[in-house]
Amino acid sequence: MYFHLRAVPPSALRNSANWLRGLFEDDWTTVRRRLDRHREEFLYRHHPDHDLLYAGAPPHRIEDGPPADVVLGGSPVPHPDPGHPPFLLLPAARAAQVAAFLATSDIADLWQRSREDLLPRYGGAPVEDQMRTLFESTHHDLTAFYTRTAEYGDAVVKCAL
Repeated sequence: MYFHLRAVPPSALRNSANWLRGLFEDDWTTVRRRLDRHREEFLYRHHPDHDLLYAGAPPHRIEDGPPADVVLGGSPVPHPDPGHPPFLLLPAARAAQVAAFLATSDIADLWQRSREDLLPRYGGAPVEDQMRTLFESTHHDLTAFYTRTAEYGDAVVKCAL
């Protein structure tokens, strides 16, 4: 399973589960082009842990602001297949707030705050350097994605696949 984030112009956004499902059915070549332009991003397997890095332990509320919106934030839209988690819609204004938050966040501080919760899930202290590097890399990718999204004034649609 992976978590997929995609920038969408607000004028094109539809609050339709079938439209949202279609949004994530592009071929890999098309997806790769959007990834290269920071118009799309993937989090492989560990998206709840990336959410923990930014927002702390769930449950999160809308009042928690941009840290809670980075990964798992957004308004839910039920998936047409009841066996799948809902899509999440993050309006353009909130996506811009996330971009500002990420641009000013210190990944070392975020890691330090969450390392005691995260490290045991991956093998503890012997793998800390490797895991910290993974989370830092993902932080840079998410920052680039949200920064570009904010520059375009776009919303973000999220889907677990």
